[in-house]
Amino acid sequence: MAVVTSSQVINTGYAVLALFADALVLLIVLGFILSRTAPAARERWARVRDGVTPFALHVAWIVAVLATFGSLFLQYVEHFDPCQFCWFQRICMYPLSLLLGIAAFRGDLQVAKRYFIGLSSVGAVLAIYHYQLEHVPNEVSVCGTGAGDVPCNIAVFNIFGFISVPFLSMAAFLLITTLLLTARHVDEFDDDEDVEVIEGAADGEPDSDAMPARA
Repeated sequence: MAVVTSSQVINTGYAVLALFADALVLLIVLGFILSRTAPAARERWARVRDGVTPFALHVAWIVAVLATFGSLFLQYVEHFDPCQFCWFQRICMYPLSLLLGIAAFRGDLQVAKRYFIGLSSVGAVLAIYHYQLEHVPNEVSVCGTGAGDVPCNIAVFNIFGFISVPFLSMAAFLLITTLLLTARHVDEFDDDEDVEVIEGAADGEPDSDAMPARA
């Protein structure tokens, strides 16, 4: 009978969270695409954004903290040394676990959208490239080629046959980026109201070609 260790339980838990995060990202992206098809869909999308906005920063911060603790767990508990691409992704994730927390408690969504999306986007690109290094045969690796370096193209584990460390990282970065993009700050609410006012005024304008009726 196979013995299930606490490390396996934790890693599997992270894998399930990553799948949930990816599903949530796909749903949000699909909702955004559908919102471009009709005015009614756009109104529903606006309501979705209004519902996400109050807790987007807090959820993004929790995701960053979980990702940070997960990477430290793999290194210091399971003794998996990080490769160079893992370090690059940590450079993007670790500041987010602090900065998003500060922004969440201050309620400063505008600063988060303006300055932190870049970090999460770069981290997502690095994670996607790292993941394909593990799964594309004969892919030329640009890291882990020196003597004593940890190879970047070898997965230290594969949960469910396809979830590895960069997959977990990719899911976290994508969810953080998606939450920040979906949430709306005050300026965006004002812009939407201005657009509605302009559209309403345009609909109410009289036809300039029409001649006034004679008495």
